[in-house]
Amino acid sequence: MTVRDRVLNADMLLRAYRLGLFPMAETRQSQSLHFLDPERRGVLPLDGFYMPRRLFRTLRTTRLRIVADRDFRGLIAACAQPRANRPETWINAEIERLFVELHDLGHAHSVEVWDGGRLAGGLYGLVIGGAFFGESMVSLTRDASKLALAHLVARLRLCGFGLLDTQFLTDHLARFGAYEVSKATYHALLAEAVALPARWVTELDPATIAREIETMHRIIQEDQA
Repeated sequence: MTVRDRVLNADMLLRAYRLGLFPMAETRQSQSLHFLDPERRGVLPLDGFYMPRRLFRTLRTTRLRIVADRDFRGLIAACAQPRANRPETWINAEIERLFVELHDLGHAHSVEVWDGGRLAGGLYGLVIGGAFFGESMVSLTRDASKLALAHLVARLRLCGFGLLDTQFLTDHLARFGAYEVSKATYHALLAEAVALPARWVTELDPATIAREIETMHRIIQEDQA
């Protein structure tokens, strides 16, 4: 399904996500959006996030600051920009407009990595009930998106979420435990997750997140023992 001429609003987009649909543009310059409901869907299990040892060490020692919703507009703009290793993106001006609207209404959120006063990377997505729909991530500094992803999983676990939808499975996400499910399985997971009484909390205590990351790492070690 293709949509043109800026007919979409935030409420329509929320309804689409509840049905298992998500929008993409062909290119950054595209004037239209396509709604997708793929036969195979990527999910990252919140109780099965794989944390490499090097990432765990970086999380414990990094001088970078990881926060939520400080500069959503800046983060989505960074995700939308082409880069040397990614010359084209699917985030056009319409998607950017819609997600800023969703953020202003409290439905879309970002996890951001800051190097002093400079945005170093992060990710953003949409929240409905206990489902988090991951949209895009970016690293402007080494490992920034990985740090944001680990913090996202910790946040979702602490806040009672049940689903982290990655849309598609990539080799990068598979390293952290993501896998594919069928459309039917995804829709069942989605229906269960959106009914959960989860609540995104922007200002979570950093020490609480650090303890949750320690717990996630310990579970992995126990599973490998």
